[in-house]
Amino acid sequence: MKISNRITQLFGIKYPIIQAGMVWVSGWKLASAVSNNGGLGLIGAGSMKPDLLREHIQKCKAATNKPFGVNIPLLRGDAADLIKVVIEENVKIVFSSAGHPGKFIDELKKNNITVVHVVPSVKFALKAESVGCDAIVGEGVEAGGHNGADEITTFCLIPQLVDALRIPVIAAGGVSDGRGILAALALGAEGVQIGTRFAVTEESSAHSNYKQKVIYAKDNDTILVLKKIGVARMIKNEFTAEVHKAELNGADEEMLKQLLGEKRERLGIFEGDEANGMMEAGQGAGLIKEILPVKDLMEKLIKEFDEAAERFNRVLLRT
Repeated sequence: MKISNRITQLFGIKYPIIQAGMVWVSGWKLASAVSNNGGLGLIGAGSMKPDLLREHIQKCKAATNKPFGVNIPLLRGDAADLIKVVIEENVKIVFSSAGHPGKFIDELKKNNITVVHVVPSVKFALKAESVGCDAIVGEGVEAGGHNGADEITTFCLIPQLVDALRIPVIAAGGVSDGRGILAALALGAEGVQIGTRFAVTEESSAHSNYKQKVIYAKDNDTILVLKKIGVARMIKNEFTAEVHKAELNGADEEMLKQLLGEKRERLGIFEGDEANGMMEAGQGAGLIKEILPVKDLMEKLIKEFDEAAERFNRVLLRT
């Protein structure tokens, strides 16, 4: 995988592989390990208060001299405080999601921060480009966690984004191995953002129960639920069955919010409650069969990419 493009140059990384900033999963250990092995690691601030984010940033700096970034969901009430920490700690890469980047981009740009926004559609991508984002992540509905209401797949979304935008596109959603990376680049993306596969590594802070649930998951073991209050994909369990039944019976937003309650993500991902927690994971979970150290996973992804590229080239030569 010898690739030099706008994404590798934008972040100063060896491989166009970004580890998604995931709640309760991607702290400093995971982010620094990915960065140390040629990708771009992201600290997931969505489950952190400002003081905890500062601690993770400082520990990440001590663990790597490579570029890393922070993912910030902009709909959080304390998003401005999280951004203040990023600026004070001199982090130069921010991936934003769940909100409009225009609200904070002037402040980020004033501090020479590269800004990438996660989008589920061309409409939102064009808005992100118009306010000055440096790149976008196009996330298909295959992805774990919260998804776009239009439920557009990665395979359909990425080429449309590439055709519509001037800034580079990073593909996310369902990318779990080197074949997926090659496919994303073939669609015109210049990088990939990988979530669930990195969640099932030794450096991930997810509970071992969560990791095992992902490993045992098959192609049909995730489900989209909570569509009236924010589409989310997670591994099927007792909680998702209860939510799905309520939705089929016409539950309104208020009823779903009551059913959701608080801290379901922590309960499932971090505390390992297999029955009652939200175990967010993408459809690519069916491809994940083992827990690996990040170093071994990065080597595996690159080997798989190279082998897939060689097979593809042989096919082309035969035609």
